Amino acid sequence: MTSPHTTNNAGIPVESDEHSLTIGPDGPILLQDHYLIEKMAQFNRERVPERVVHAKGSGAYGVFEVTNDVSQFTRADLFQPGRSTDMLARFSTVAGEQGSPDTWRDPRGFALKFYTQHGNYDLVGNNTPVFFVRDTIKFQDFIRSQKRRPDNGLRDNDMQWDFWTLSPESAHQVTWLMGDRGIPKSYRHMNGYGSHTFMWVNGGGEKFWVKYHFKTDQGIDYLPQQDADRLAGENADLHRQDLWQAIERGDHPSWTLYVQVMPFDDAPDYRFNPFDLTKVWPHGDYPLIEVGRMRLDKNPEDFHVHIEQAAFEPANMVPGIAPSPDKMLLGRLFSYPDTHRYRIGPNYAQLPPNRPHVPVHSYAKDGPMRFEPARTGAPYAPNSYGGPAASAEAHRDIAGWRAAGEMVREAYTAHREDDDFGQPGTMVRQVLDDAARTRLVSNVAGHLMDGVSRPVLDRALRYWRSIDKETGDRIATAVNGG
Repeated sequence: MTSPHTTNNAGIPVESDEHSLTIGPDGPILLQDHYLIEKMAQFNRERVPERVVHAKGSGAYGVFEVTNDVSQFTRADLFQPGRSTDMLARFSTVAGEQGSPDTWRDPRGFALKFYTQHGNYDLVGNNTPVFFVRDTIKFQDFIRSQKRRPDNGLRDNDMQWDFWTLSPESAHQVTWLMGDRGIPKSYRHMNGYGSHTFMWVNGGGEKFWVKYHFKTDQGIDYLPQQDADRLAGENADLHRQDLWQAIERGDHPSWTLYVQVMPFDDAPDYRFNPFDLTKVWPHGDYPLIEVGRMRLDKNPEDFHVHIEQAAFEPANMVPGIAPSPDKMLLGRLFSYPDTHRYRIGPNYAQLPPNRPHVPVHSYAKDGPMRFEPARTGAPYAPNSYGGPAASAEAHRDIAGWRAAGEMVREAYTAHREDDDFGQPGTMVRQVLDDAARTRLVSNVAGHLMDGVSRPVLDRALRYWRSIDKETGDRIATAVNGG
């Protein structure tokens, strides 16, 4: 089979892949060697800034199929009976940089893009149902405490525990992180959660609060700390490799989607604030309802194009789905598209993984790297030349909840069971078995003994005793050597 002729970026055949143009074999290189200049200039610019968080990750394409009728709760197209929707998933670690090991103890991102008949729907979650903070103003500070020290560029457990123990709302997520779920065996062996509370609206305009749960069909599995540490040195790309190879051999991973549904009017008087991202809704109060199954069956043909340039944003909500008063969610509606504009440019939505599978009729125009014209008749609205017109009916869900009162900087309105240590304590005592509690004690003690200063260490021991006295005492014994 004859190989195609090498061309430059303009499609012009090039003379050589190996030799630059010089005056004689030993002479200087000529500036007129435009192909050499193009190769060097392209190479100097072939990296985009890595994500500040979720930098290290992997992903694949697949399909989501509805298996149960939930149309009584939402009119969203992708959740209607019999619907099948193409999708893209990206899994990631949160704090690690591009080259960091896949097996560090860290939450995992679980980001999904559904190419629906009404545009892209993005669900950007984690492998845990809760998070470290409940107000988006603290997110930047939390992330900096998990990153590297400014003076020596090293990761630092003292910074992590300093922030966590000064932010008791973190206790529930820290309990998840320090347990078995903190290091999944692979991306295929972890659950995914929307984490936030969202609003669903059905065809009749009735509103519901929902939480998403993607349960792995491969079964939950984890790596013990010692195995994870060893594997970090043997193969930093273990989870990326595992996902690629599983799909390549036809072992397509899948997850079953369930939702918890809370009637709209339950929220004000529920026992704790249902919009607080540090809380879960007990399944006894709101049981899981099956929705459908997602299956990943196609690896990307080019990792940079389809995974590194994939841009997920919680603001992408289709009719039938809307935000809730969750302060973390509301902040992310801005922060995600803003970081994409910085990282990959203002026309990121035209890149292959982000391009919707339906026609776009947008008044956006120009800017670097734009290649699709607006096709609006005139570049403004309203206009007299056949341009698109907005539809209030299509987005009647957006005004789905109302706020009352003065503008304030305060915590959520208190509910009768709002506290920071109750749910993680219940998790330790009632969800974990004896073996899992022992691993939790070992994980926490090992983390605390690695560079955590005495004042922060003392505060961390009080933090764990507030979660569960017995567990805190066991951690203290392990840390203090008996």
